[in-house]
Amino acid sequence: MSEQLHWTLKPFNELRPKELYAIMQLRIEVFIVEQNCVFQDADDKDHYCQHLMGWAGDELAAYARIVPPDISYTEPSIGRIITSPKHRGTGAGKVLVARAIDMLEGIHGVQPIRIGAQLYLEKFYESFGFVSEGDVYLEDGIDHIIMVRP
Repeated sequence: MSEQLHWTLKPFNELRPKELYAIMQLRIEVFIVEQNCVFQDADDKDHYCQHLMGWAGDELAAYARIVPPDISYTEPSIGRIITSPKHRGTGAGKVLVARAIDMLEGIHGVQPIRIGAQLYLEKFYESFGFVSEGDVYLEDGIDHIIMVRP
């Protein structure tokens, strides 16, 4: 059952230092430490994105960035989709992706959304209407696949 989270959406230049710190801390905790993957997370895309944050009190429980067209792909995208290890199994990830899709469509209109998904999450993203496209590729030592939500 999904826990009750407080959701905020902000462009980069409106993030408070505490929010930005929580975002970077969670991304490092999961994408770099937990997944044992050394890569440059601060990729110069954050400045152009909207940042969707799900808060459980003062703790960042779920996060995604909404990427405008022509930054990662021709289409708009959702990236850095993440749920805190403490909040997994609560449904927060499903709520996060559904909200991210809604927010993206509210900002950029209803159009195809392209993501680079970690392969083990392919079925999860299919449940939101994403369809795999192309071959599996290795990114930062992890199998990924391009997926599009038409």
